[in-house]
Amino acid sequence: MNELVAKIQEVYKAFEADALSQVEKGNKAAGTRARKASLELEKLLKEFRKVSIEASKK
Repeated sequence: MNELVAKIQEVYKAFEADALSQVEKGNKAAGTRARKASLELEKLLKEFRKVSIEASKK
């Protein structure tokens, strides 16, 4: 679970940097990367929820 949390943090940092670049500088390519990262974050967060529920049952 620690690895999953670390991966979520890593992807979020990339998302944050790209999203800020799009908003502040109007960088369209960064917007594309941010949207891609948001989809990956969604998958990772769903996996976290699944793992977290399993861990709480133990």
